[in-house]
Amino acid sequence: MMTVFTATERRASLLQATSHGGAYGVKNLTSTVEVTVATSTGDTINFGYIPSNARILGNSRLYWDDMATTGAPTMDLGLAAVNGNLAQADDPDALSNGHAMATATPTGAGAVAPIENFGLPAWDLVASETADPGGMLKVYGTMLDAVTTQTGTATLELYYVVD
Repeated sequence: MMTVFTATERRASLLQATSHGGAYGVKNLTSTVEVTVATSTGDTINFGYIPSNARILGNSRLYWDDMATTGAPTMDLGLAAVNGNLAQADDPDALSNGHAMATATPTGAGAVAPIENFGLPAWDLVASETADPGGMLKVYGTMLDAVTTQTGTATLELYYVVD
């Protein structure tokens, strides 16, 4: 007997049509940042802003150059409040964590993990939230575990749809 796996629908209505810039039209936040030598553990990179109800797609990717000849710096991708719209605290690893910045990734790495989070609204990825706070959320990276020892580029391509 064959098992059938059914996909979970992650949108409000099946009746909304896809259009350019309308509901379910794919939107994109692409941001490239030069990361300097000797970033401190805890330094953050602001990649940009997305609506709190943005449903982040699984094909979103993070790319980076080799940023360390010694040590093992990592980057977590998180979401933060804009104008105090989150109930409690920013979530520094809401999207993904542990990206090894000491090895370049020309093919990129998934910006959202685990796969159960694909298509969820951004606010639902923030640990402290139980309802959509509205407004915008800041997408940011946090440098962790070690300092960078060489300058490099980090690029985030975040694809999303809005209900």
